[in-house]
Amino acid sequence: MSLSRPLPQTGAAATAIQPQRSVLARMRPWVFVFDPMLLILLCAVALLSLVTMYSAANEFPGRLEAHARNLLLALGVMWAVAVIPRAWLLRAALPLFAFGVVLLVAVDLFGDVSKGARRWLSVFGLIRIQPSEILKIATPLMLAWYFQHRGRVLGGLDFILAGAVLAVPVVLILRQPDLGTAVLVGMSGVFVIFLAGLGWRPIAAIGAAALAAAPIFWNWLMHDYQRQRVLTFLDPTSDPLGSGFHIIQSTIAIGSGGLWGKGWLHGTQTHLDFVPERTTDFILAVYSEEFGLMGNLLLIGLYLAIVLRCLAIAAGASGLFHRLLAGALGLVFFIYAFVNIGMVSGVLPVVGVPLPLMSYGGTAMVTLGIGMGLVMAAARERTPRPQ
Repeated sequence: MSLSRPLPQTGAAATAIQPQRSVLARMRPWVFVFDPMLLILLCAVALLSLVTMYSAANEFPGRLEAHARNLLLALGVMWAVAVIPRAWLLRAALPLFAFGVVLLVAVDLFGDVSKGARRWLSVFGLIRIQPSEILKIATPLMLAWYFQHRGRVLGGLDFILAGAVLAVPVVLILRQPDLGTAVLVGMSGVFVIFLAGLGWRPIAAIGAAALAAAPIFWNWLMHDYQRQRVLTFLDPTSDPLGSGFHIIQSTIAIGSGGLWGKGWLHGTQTHLDFVPERTTDFILAVYSEEFGLMGNLLLIGLYLAIVLRCLAIAAGASGLFHRLLAGALGLVFFIYAFVNIGMVSGVLPVVGVPLPLMSYGGTAMVTLGIGMGLVMAAARERTPRPQ
């Protein structure tokens, strides 16, 4: 009896017996690009936002429908960004950052002035864009590319140069002035630098220097309205019908919600028109009044789960570029939520930061979609594609 094994078939015979992959199987890596857990968490927050917007926008015809369109647009943008290969993102990082900085310089020179701030740029008189939104994505993208280019062995000079790169858009945005966006852009870059390996001692030294420079910042760099916001934060009752009105009414709405809330569509502060900007920056006051402390715990829990999932994706990313980018964008998402919740509840000064996925606004929603798309791209790269 022969123990020899049959030789494997080659050529046309082998090709004939191999099963052909269906069209769906070939499209699957390009269609199903989302991390399932992160997508579920984002959809849960989006559902809460639609429920809340239905109540908040009852006197704003068409705003609920526009908010739903913005959510769908963010989903589409997230998918489009998630399928972009890493090599393309690396090539786009420097040109996108340079383009954003050039637009910021153009805003400083030729931008439209509105309510005392120069933040918008008119393009041929047809559309107006806010270039600082581009830098929310371009800045961490640029710094992640820089550290990827420098390699794994990073020295003090690398972090100094990264800090200089970060300072360019932050200073230009502060000149507009737009403190809220400057903080977000600055933190997005700081997180990339921190995740790249910056030690705690330099961070402590920078923090001490910032505290020492606080009087200079207060007296010579801050604008009058920014100083007024800080003073209002410290004592909202000093101007209850003016600068303190937003904080006073939002905290009343939050407190009146109690443990379980007054019930959906039954928020008296909201529907008697006491809550200002209730579909945008202060939508949390509407949500808190109607769903109470337990509703807030649910929302905060979802936000924390999203951040933790982003960090988990970053930890498992296949390269330094995606690891830095996904981690930084996840932490920036946390800053968005933390600052908005803090300012609406009176814990932080009002700086005009939207609540992620909840606040009305197309630009902020698209920016968020791009950020989460980059995180999805990192999750997609770590999973081997079927052959």
